[in-house]
Amino acid sequence: MFDFRAMVRVLARHEVDFAIVGGMAGVMQGAPIHTQDLDVLYSLARPNPARLLAAVEELDALFWGDPRNLRPSLSHMESQGHKLLATRCGRIDCLGTIEESTTLEDVQGHLDWMELDGTPVRVLSLPRLIEVKRKLSRPKDQLALLQLEATLDEREKMNQK
Repeated sequence: MFDFRAMVRVLARHEVDFAIVGGMAGVMQGAPIHTQDLDVLYSLARPNPARLLAAVEELDALFWGDPRNLRPSLSHMESQGHKLLATRCGRIDCLGTIEESTTLEDVQGHLDWMELDGTPVRVLSLPRLIEVKRKLSRPKDQLALLQLEATLDEREKMNQK
């Protein structure tokens, strides 16, 4: 079961400083993308990693694909690396950085405020998401890139009318 709305509500309730990036950002920006996880870029500034840890603990998070059933710790959340987690609501990828070293603070000017079931949430802008996807070589990212670019083209055409 994939319930990204429930995950966002838990993150908001724990006052996690984050933005939605990745495929779900594309979906929220209007792109016809299918995704199986929620990617969040979060601030590494204290006390945010502890807030994120409390949120993923509430979601019963375990590291995805690890047969040891490891749970994340504060030291995991304080690191820049990607924490790929499986929860009772589906997969959530908690990212300290995107691209090579881009932080949440670095993309502040490229975030759009949106509302999700009454919860305000920041979402990576469509043009910035396209920049990120252009740097990735996985086939699924390249396919998503075509859809994202087409969505941006359609949006620009609509704005010109």
